[in-house]
Amino acid sequence: MARNRYDVDEVLETPFDFRHLKRSFKYMKKYRKKMIIALILSVFAAISGLLGPLITQYALDHTIPAGNVPQLFILGGLLVLTLAVSIAFSNIRSRIMTVVGQDIIFDIRTDLFAHLQKLPFQYYDDRPHGKILIRVVNYVNSVSDMLSNGVINVILEFLNMLFIMIFMFFVDVRLSLVVLSGLPLFVLVMMAIKKRQRKAWQDVSNKSSNLNAYLQESITGVRITQIFTREQENEGIFDRLSQRYRKSWIHAVTYSNLVWPCVDNISILVRAAIFAVGLLVLSPATVTLGTIAAMTSYASSFWQPILNLSNLFNNFINNVAYLERIFETLDEPVTVDDKPGAHEMKNITGNISFEDVTFAYEDGKNVLEHVSFDVKAGESIALVGPTGAGKSTIVSLLSRFYNLNSGRITIDGEDISEVTLHSLRSQMGIMLQDSFIFSGTILDNIRYGKLDATKEEIINASKVVCADEFIKEMKDGYMTEVNERGSKLSGGQKQLIAFARTLLSDPKILVLDEATSSIDARTERLLQQGLLQLLKGRTSFIIAHRLSTIKNCDKIMYVNNKGITECGSHDELMAKKGDYYHLYTSQHLS
Repeated sequence: MARNRYDVDEVLETPFDFRHLKRSFKYMKKYRKKMIIALILSVFAAISGLLGPLITQYALDHTIPAGNVPQLFILGGLLVLTLAVSIAFSNIRSRIMTVVGQDIIFDIRTDLFAHLQKLPFQYYDDRPHGKILIRVVNYVNSVSDMLSNGVINVILEFLNMLFIMIFMFFVDVRLSLVVLSGLPLFVLVMMAIKKRQRKAWQDVSNKSSNLNAYLQESITGVRITQIFTREQENEGIFDRLSQRYRKSWIHAVTYSNLVWPCVDNISILVRAAIFAVGLLVLSPATVTLGTIAAMTSYASSFWQPILNLSNLFNNFINNVAYLERIFETLDEPVTVDDKPGAHEMKNITGNISFEDVTFAYEDGKNVLEHVSFDVKAGESIALVGPTGAGKSTIVSLLSRFYNLNSGRITIDGEDISEVTLHSLRSQMGIMLQDSFIFSGTILDNIRYGKLDATKEEIINASKVVCADEFIKEMKDGYMTEVNERGSKLSGGQKQLIAFARTLLSDPKILVLDEATSSIDARTERLLQQGLLQLLKGRTSFIIAHRLSTIKNCDKIMYVNNKGITECGSHDELMAKKGDYYHLYTSQHLS
């Protein structure tokens, strides 16, 4: 699909509205007690700070003219005390909100990861993994401060404005109106840049996502890059994506940086107006030097919360795009999930039936059409046919990694769509061609199939699939540390570890999808006895291109033309001289 590219911008499915912000409050609600305490401390800090201009006014208008030196020292001490109280309360509040911010990060990231674990394969098929990763890491970090300190600060700055207005009107009503005269101009400025600013930061979000997606893809495919000497071409692509990100960032920051100079200039104009009105228009008898000094200080203080609010607004606009992406991910439907009333599947015997199954990855492009077949418990079924015919699709549908378009699949007579996914998949073992190895020890990788397995059980499973020999030759044996994706292991070693992991889980239904493709011929011969042990008493599906490995299967199904064109034992299909016969003979003649 088009969106599964690093150079395609993602389109938001719904525009942002305040319901998104309201929804985010659930993450703050959990910590409301701490946030209330922080708000109370902030209010006390603000009030303490606002007492300073009153103390200064009294000193200029009364204490200094009267020459009262002892009182001046007392007022100086009070001024220092108010500043100390303000700083102390602010620091305590800051520590509280730092903890709350990290708690909110933890909660959002936990919800995101839990939801990603449930999303169907289709979601990951349609998106570069780097674009998913950036949402869980970068975007959550970006919005955490907005959801913790942001809300507290908005409330606090509005309270600050209220307190400052009370103090201003207490000092001089007329000059207070001069200070407030700058507000209409500020509102006009904010309305002019709001819409453009949001769009600009959405574009930054897109370009950042694209850059991260390509970086992740490049790191994963670095071996192929070096094999085909694509370094310079990749550097060129990365440079173009970086330039687009840089350009979008500068464009967005340009809008953000328009706010504070406007507020600063309005603040300067207002303070100049205080001097002009106070000294030139109003009577000197009613406007003292202390009054002008106090009002100038309050005017500066009044526009500071407005500047802070504009910065918070900037921060809000900047992070809204990230918040939208987070909620878009959380709203991604879990299309493959337990139905309401789904029940636990009983212990599987292994009778499987496909009944008129039709499936398409994309609308209008069916991979399978009206497929029907039955498999008895304990039978081994080989799926063969050309690449892309639908072999892996059949076993994916059996595991309910995708939903059917029509028809149904039953195991022991139970429709698999009516049972819980856990009870179904926990009784199945799936070996893929690309055997994924997690970072950690070899022991932990094998134990992934059965978390409560003992070391003895792990070693026994490894011996059955011929993995024990090469594991013991390693420096630390089963405790050998392996990197993500098993970069220090050969392809065959990774597959043998995966075989041991699957055997340890003791599945009732086994799927081997090109499971021996990376194993050399000698190891494969040794593994055959282990495979017989693995297949014994289990219903199994084996996908293999090397037809010599599936000759002894109970049934061989040739998958082609959106269905199963032939079905029978090796001898039956060879005698029929159809598609399977031609495929088998072409392999042995080549």
